[in-house]
Amino acid sequence: MEPHVKKSLEEWKEEIDVLLTEIDKEYEQVKQELQVYSYKFSITKQVVQSTVNEEIIRNIRALYHQPFEQKFNQLKSEIKDLEEKKKVFQMFVDKIEKVKGNDEPQTVNVVHN
Repeated sequence: MEPHVKKSLEEWKEEIDVLLTEIDKEYEQVKQELQVYSYKFSITKQVVQSTVNEEIIRNIRALYHQPFEQKFNQLKSEIKDLEEKKKVFQMFVDKIEKVKGNDEPQTVNVVHN
């Protein structure tokens, strides 16, 4: 592979690595928020199930349960999207490495006894 091509591919890979790092940071933030809303949603669900008074149940659902459920589902969707982004950009890195690796001469280690 010609040096200018190899250099360009390496620069592109570095650019993608920066994107992957940003995606990883966002993923961790969303993952933490998802964990919080998972607990909030679960707790409100348990409280509703343990409550007899219909008016209180309606209030709890309106104030907490439904908003927590919506946020929980939104965050789950965001996590899936981020996982897909990570997968796609990692494919770029893998393909670049493969192309660069195929051009390098193969070395064989010969062991003498």
